[in-house]
Amino acid sequence: MSELKRTPIFSEYEKYGAKTIDFGGWDLPVQFSGIKHEHEVTRTKAGLFDVSHMGEIVVKGPKSLSFLQKMTTNDVSNLTPNRAQYTFMCNENGGVIDDFLIYMLEEQHYLLVVNAANTEKDFQWLSKHNEYSSEELTISNVTKDYVQLALQGPKAENILQKLTDANLEDIKFFRFRSDIRFHGMNTEAIVSRTGYTGEDGFEIYIDQSFGIELWNKILEAGKDDGLVPVGLGARDTLRFEANLPLYGQELTENITPIEAGLKFFVKIDKGIPFIGEDVLKNQIENGTTRKLVGIEMIDRGIPRTGYDVWHEDEKIGHVTSGTQAPTLKKNIGLALIQTDYANVGTEIMIQVRKRKLKAKVIETPFLKNK
Repeated sequence: MSELKRTPIFSEYEKYGAKTIDFGGWDLPVQFSGIKHEHEVTRTKAGLFDVSHMGEIVVKGPKSLSFLQKMTTNDVSNLTPNRAQYTFMCNENGGVIDDFLIYMLEEQHYLLVVNAANTEKDFQWLSKHNEYSSEELTISNVTKDYVQLALQGPKAENILQKLTDANLEDIKFFRFRSDIRFHGMNTEAIVSRTGYTGEDGFEIYIDQSFGIELWNKILEAGKDDGLVPVGLGARDTLRFEANLPLYGQELTENITPIEAGLKFFVKIDKGIPFIGEDVLKNQIENGTTRKLVGIEMIDRGIPRTGYDVWHEDEKIGHVTSGTQAPTLKKNIGLALIQTDYANVGTEIMIQVRKRKLKAKVIETPFLKNK
């Protein structure tokens, strides 16, 4: 069995009582002080996440824009330096290779921040479709160069502002700066107003050799504001309440962005055909046979990932994510089901072990203010 990979922050986990697990080949904290506590603190104060397992890929050169237009579903030409964009990279059938952020660092220079488990797959997919010379386009996996930290929650800006003279209020949603300097640290960091929790906050990319120092500086700066380190468990419940998809569950190589209800990020009129466009265009124009919906349990039970969904005697789909939502105090889930049964209010059944329990289709997002 191969040894688990560790982020540069790993040595700090023990100080804060981390319980680590194998997460896609990485030794990562599932919790520090408890999932429900970390969830609540992030919603009401602030939480700090080590997400350095995420992948970073640089696409650079005169052909970078036309290449990314062909490879991704969103319209990359809408980006200008210091702007970020959420997008999908699809296969020929419209299934999702990965979902990720594109940061335009400068003209002809882009940073792709991809899902950890997909980093190598994404790099190979991009490289396979690169038909340009090295003078026209280069694709580099720079994951090992970065530590990525996410500071999320209503007090995030106040905490991070203590560490820099840059005015963080000027960084608007899905904008970033790549020249941020933190007090006492002789390097520049990328700071973007993005996140995966449904809260305000920042994602920070810094040279990996400064990672531990920045981790500790942020925790110290946020001590009086109630900041805590947060693990994967609360990261999942936070993103779930905010209706943010998780690759491998709401999005896969067999689930399209249209089926997942994410049509907004698919631009079929951007002028450059992209991989999977024909299938996605057809789904947008003619509808899909499956649809991702929110569900709430009527009977007592929790809808877990992979549970079958039934309508009377017909199996109509499966649960992609589900939990007892800490903020809402309800047992809710997301399920990919036949479109005929996707109307809000429709009663369905969730197969929980040997029993079928009543549930109903509800509106999403679950947290209306997020």
